[in-house]
Amino acid sequence: MMKKLEFVSQAEIDAYNNDGAVALRGLLDTDWLERLGGAVEDDIRSPGPFYHGYDSDEGLFHGNLRLWQTHSVFRDICLESHLPHVAREIFGSTKINLHYDQLFVKESRMSQRTRWHNDQPYWPVKGRQVLSIWIALDKTTDENGRLEFVRGSHLWDRWFQPEPFGKTEAISAYEKNPDYEDIPEIEAERDNYDIISWDLEPGDVYVFNGMTLHGAGGNQSHDRRRRGYTVRYTGDDATYDPRMGTSQPLHCEELREGDPMDSSLYPLILGS
Repeated sequence: MMKKLEFVSQAEIDAYNNDGAVALRGLLDTDWLERLGGAVEDDIRSPGPFYHGYDSDEGLFHGNLRLWQTHSVFRDICLESHLPHVAREIFGSTKINLHYDQLFVKESRMSQRTRWHNDQPYWPVKGRQVLSIWIALDKTTDENGRLEFVRGSHLWDRWFQPEPFGKTEAISAYEKNPDYEDIPEIEAERDNYDIISWDLEPGDVYVFNGMTLHGAGGNQSHDRRRRGYTVRYTGDDATYDPRMGTSQPLHCEELREGDPMDSSLYPLILGS
């Protein structure tokens, strides 16, 4: 007998499975937004060890990852909130592991795009049950850099070569993987792709598959930030895969290739 859905509808699950991305409305309440907002300011004042931001003539960007390990608010939302339950309902899985969390703050007048990419080539994980929940902490529109997705691209089974984002010294070039391909010129050929997106209010989220092609515009607003905080989860079929070209900060010494993700770096949250 199927378990009753509590956090997402079957229509939203179908949209995720078919399109590779879906917007969920009002997932986080005011209390969570206030706590997250304070935690974001804490990290901006005193960044954690995986900070990857920059201040240039294109504007100010603050990025960081694995924040859950150093700040209690980020830990609570990753492990104790209803977000892992959302992931389990979307996957239909018996278990959920945290993969990692990541912060993206585009200040006003930060004009640089987030280039098109799919995420899973960057990550040492294999499997179809890999997703991200991108939380809007500000009203998010085309003007200040909402995310865009190529509909159905998670079904292509095309792995695109990772490249660094932005002008940051924290992340160097990724090792070239001969099994990957260069990403197409999607931005220059937008009419050739079925691109979908949604404006978000604070507390709304994007949920998208680890293989879905996505990107985002710069923040063209003169007075509005775009703070996005993302939590990534894996399900039953995910195994550790430290293949060539994956992000070194996500490698786990406890695991070997083919192991389930269960570890101190990728804690089991739901299931056994």
